[in-house]
Parts: sequence; C-alpha cells; structure tokens
Amino acid sequence: MILSFLRRRRPSDVIEDLYQRVAGAARQPALYLELGFPDTAEGRFEALALHVALIVRRLKALPDPASDAAQDLVDVMFRELDRALRELGTSDLAVPKRMKALAGVFNDRMRRYAAALEADDEPELRRLLALRLGEPAERHAALAAYVRASAHHLDSLNFDSLLQQSAPFPPAARFVERTSK
Repeated sequence: MILSFLRRRRPSDVIEDLYQRVAGAARQPALYLELGFPDTAEGRFEALALHVALIVRRLKALPDPASDAAQDLVDVMFRELDRALRELGTSDLAVPKRMKALAGVFNDRMRRYAAALEADDEPELRRLLALRLGEPAERHAALAAYVRASAHHLDSLNFDSLLQQSAPFPPAARFVERTSK
C-alpha cells in the first residue's frame, strides 16, 4: 500500500509533510502555556526534538523502508534548523559548529527518551523532562502523560498510517485538563 502512496507523491514530499505535522504538534500552545516548555528558541528546540524523537522511535521499530524514512525525517529537521539559525543571523562559519552541537544534543535526547519509554520508567521520563525544562520532576506529570500517550498512539500505527495520519500526536491540552482535576 505504501508503494502506491509513494508513487503518487515523491518520497521527499511525504517526509516533508510528516515533518510539518510533527513541527505543528511541537508548536501546540498548551505545551508552552501549561506543560512546561519555555517559549524560547531553546524551548522550541526541546519540543521539536521530543516530537521528532517519538516519531523516529516508532519508525525504527517498523520494517524497512521505515528506517530510511526516520533518517530522512531527521535530515529534514536539521535542514530546517540550519535555515532557522541562518535567519536568526548566525554566521556562516558558526552554523556548522552549532549544527554539530544540536545533532549531539538531539541524539542524546532521542536515546534517553526511547530508553525511558521502553522501560516504562515514568520517574526517569519525568527526570529527563526536568533536566531539559527545569523545575522539579514532579511538576512534569502532565507532560510525561502526554509523552507516554503519544508514544502509545504512535506504537499503534503502521508505516502507512504514520506517514498519512493528519495528527500523529494527541492534543496536548487534553493532558492539562485531565491531570489538573
């Protein structure tokens, strides 16, 4: 089925669309207003890195060509980060150094989030979120619930569904209401 979908569209367009949906999920206002991400460049990177890491985690668990799609998604993210750094006025000489640092940070985040989710270790997930976002780990219960629900939902999707689903993440605001009552 995915082959017929890819024949209708260039594979790069499919991954670009997936990236736009993931980036849109990382910009949900509730993530910043209620769930602890600071509305700064660093906070936006953390939200994007978390969401891409969740998608990559799922893609790596699926049979090929999903691993290629995971790498393509990461490539698109870093192409967009490169563009954003340049738009913010980062010099041409500094961009490669910043990109190398961001790649290391992203790979570390991706590995640690995946390990906490695979171990179903909520205290560790909260601790990781607190390291990234500050405040005591206990303050990140709603965000941890959002991350776990997102991972659970993504785990239910096959490759075709993952590439085609319009909203691969649940609404973040739903977790604010549920955990604050």
